[in-house]
Amino acid sequence: MELLEIKNLAMDFGQGADAARAVDGISLTIRAGETVCLVGESGCGKSVTALSIARLVPVPPANYVGGEILLNGRDTLKMSARELQQIRGGVVSYVFQDPGASLNPVFRIGNQIKESLKLHRPEKATNEEVIRLLKLVGIPAPESRIRNYPFEMSGGMQQRVMIAMALASEPKLLVADEPTTALDVTIQAQILDLLRDLKQRLGMAILLITHNLGIVGDIADRVAVMYGGQIVELAPARELLRRPLHPYTKALMNSVPKLRGDAARLSAIPGNVPRIGNFPPGCRFAPRCSVAQPECSAKLPELVEVEAGRFVRCPFWKGD
Repeated sequence: MELLEIKNLAMDFGQGADAARAVDGISLTIRAGETVCLVGESGCGKSVTALSIARLVPVPPANYVGGEILLNGRDTLKMSARELQQIRGGVVSYVFQDPGASLNPVFRIGNQIKESLKLHRPEKATNEEVIRLLKLVGIPAPESRIRNYPFEMSGGMQQRVMIAMALASEPKLLVADEPTTALDVTIQAQILDLLRDLKQRLGMAILLITHNLGIVGDIADRVAVMYGGQIVELAPARELLRRPLHPYTKALMNSVPKLRGDAARLSAIPGNVPRIGNFPPGCRFAPRCSVAQPECSAKLPELVEVEAGRFVRCPFWKGD
C-alpha cells in the first residue's frame, strides 16, 4: 500500500506574469517501509518537492497550482492549518542537512527533544523517553548528554540528535534532506547505517534527498532522478546503478569518483542547471546532453515506462 502518493504536483514561485515554475508535474509514490532516493544537482527541485509533502513551503511566495499529495490517503494540499499541524511530525518528520543551524543553540538537547514529545506524545514527554531515543540513535552516555547544549556536540552527534527529534513522534515517513552533506565521509557512513538500521527496526518509510549517487546503492530501494523541476528517470536502485538509461543519469554516474583503476580526470557535465522560470524549450537537459537531437528542443518529452518498473523522460535513451 502506498504511504505517499504525489500526483502531477506543480508549484510556482511568484504570481501572474512573474510566476516561475519550480516543480512541474512530479508524480512519485512511496510504500510503507520503502526507501526512495531523490537525486539531482542543486537547483533541480528536490528539496522543494520534499518540503511540499507537509506543505512547508510558505504561500506566498510559493503557489501550489496543481496536483495532489496523498499522505495516508489524505490530500495535504486540502488540509487546514490544524490538520497540517497534526501530520507534521505525527505522520511525516524531517531531518535537514545542517544540524547546527536546525538545533536551538540556547536550549539543552534534552529539552528540544522533549518539546517534540509534548506536541505529539505528551504522555511520553519524560527524561526516560528522551534517554531511550538518544540510545536508539547511538549516542553514548545519554543520561548525561541530555543536559548538553548543541555546541558541546560534534556535527555527527548533532545530526543524531536531529534524527532522535524526528523519531520522537513515531512518524511513518522520515524525509532526510541531504542529512550527510556537512559531515566527513566516516560520519556520513555512520549516519546512513543508522538510517538503514532504524528503517528495519521501526518499519518506517524514508525519502532521502541527495546529489550524491555514490550513497544511493547503500540504502535505496528505488531512485527518482530530477532535473529542471521534473523526474527524468525512475527505477529500482540496483537496476539504475547497474544500467542508467537517461543521459542525465549517465552523466551523474560518470561524475562519481572511481576508487579502482587508473586515476583519471572526472567527467564533468557541461553547463549549469537552468534557473526556474528560465527553462529551455523542449527537453530541459538538451543544452547539456551528449546525445541531443534537433527535435529535442522542439517538444518536452513525457516520462514513459520503457521497461517493467523503469520510467525515462527521453526518446533517445538507448543512445550512447
